[in-house]
Amino acid sequence: MNTLQTIWSALTVPNEELFKILSIPIMYLDAYIGMLFFSTILNIDISKRRKIIYVLVYGTVCNICYFLVPIPFNVYVNIISWPIFIFFILRTTILKSILSVVITMVTTSIFDFIFSKILLAFGIPTDLVLSIPLYRLGVALSIYLIMYLLTRLIRTFKLNIEVFDNMSTKTKILLIINALLILLVLAMQFYLITFYSNTLPAFISVINTVFLIAYFAVSIYSIINSSKLAVTTRDLENAQCTVQTTKILHDQVRAFKHDFDNIVNIIGGYVVSEDMEGLKRYYNQLLEECHKTNNLYALSPDVINHPAIYHMLATKYYEANQKKVQINLDVFLDLNEIEKRMKIYDFTRILGILLDNAIEAATECDDKIINVTFRKNLSNDMILVIIQNTYKNKDVNTEEIYQKGISSKENHSGLGLWKVRQILMHNNNLNLFTTKNDEFFTQQFEIYK
Repeated sequence: MNTLQTIWSALTVPNEELFKILSIPIMYLDAYIGMLFFSTILNIDISKRRKIIYVLVYGTVCNICYFLVPIPFNVYVNIISWPIFIFFILRTTILKSILSVVITMVTTSIFDFIFSKILLAFGIPTDLVLSIPLYRLGVALSIYLIMYLLTRLIRTFKLNIEVFDNMSTKTKILLIINALLILLVLAMQFYLITFYSNTLPAFISVINTVFLIAYFAVSIYSIINSSKLAVTTRDLENAQCTVQTTKILHDQVRAFKHDFDNIVNIIGGYVVSEDMEGLKRYYNQLLEECHKTNNLYALSPDVINHPAIYHMLATKYYEANQKKVQINLDVFLDLNEIEKRMKIYDFTRILGILLDNAIEAATECDDKIINVTFRKNLSNDMILVIIQNTYKNKDVNTEEIYQKGISSKENHSGLGLWKVRQILMHNNNLNLFTTKNDEFFTQQFEIYK
């Protein structure tokens, strides 16, 4: 009984030393709940290993700052270091790293302010809440519980935001600046709450909180609308690509239909004259023409079911068609699997560079052919993207072409394949093998799980 009384007394009187001890596990809990909250809202996919590393590293840094850096400067250190840890440990984008901090800090600040005003209404001032462990612990755990429940609610009703990855660079920069301004406002608000919460009139505190919430709501609304606009723009570009490929397909089908009677008569002529060799040659030429039409049927959003990849392939197909280069396309997997293994931004950059090089090389040849294959190697769970193209320069060095400034083409900077190698060096699950034979120059891009 005496032990319980002693514990209760320690918890209900000002005791900074006790709260410092209790804050050690609280910091790790704070890191975990915050990670669940912002990763759910922003749809950040995190492996179990990275979650553990993030909680341990960031929780430890927060504890070090709490014990060694005075208030409120420890909070500013956390605000600066927090997005850095998210970016490097959780491997997300700069924009999502900053927004993660903004969303979490705004949410916790609002709940913290609401609880402080509720306690103030019961005659418990803010300075007493900050000094008595029971009050501080109760408020912290209540906020964590609410945020956890909000996380479950967001997951259940799928209220997360999924449109940041497809925005233009200009839009991302504007949103990053906006998010940094929000962080600055939050830092000032924290300073005011920390030092002037008890002296400010209740009316001013309420108005200040309302403006803060309104600013945050308008900012999030603007971010979502900007993201939707970016997605709409991308969809319109995809629609234009679809129209272009459909037009090519329509023209080829019309030409084929127009010549159908002639084709039948020519086949009949070979049959009547029993010229089987001539029929074989004609059949091979006819088969090549049919193959072009079949390729266009393959170039559809139903087969290429990832918008960014579809846009890239449709654009390059149209460009190749203008240069009389034939692209043979085979897709044997769900392309959405690629995004689970690497950033789609990096993948489309690599794919674009490889296709540009293939088109340039094939243009110089008499047989202008490019074979593009997407398939999966089930034996080692590897995604393969194989690009083969005819080429004229049989002496090309397959090692030197990856060096900066080296190019086999005139008036080219030689930065394309060098940039590809830089991306590969920063990802330990990617490989690119370059081979050649008398007919084809081959790039085999491998993506491991």
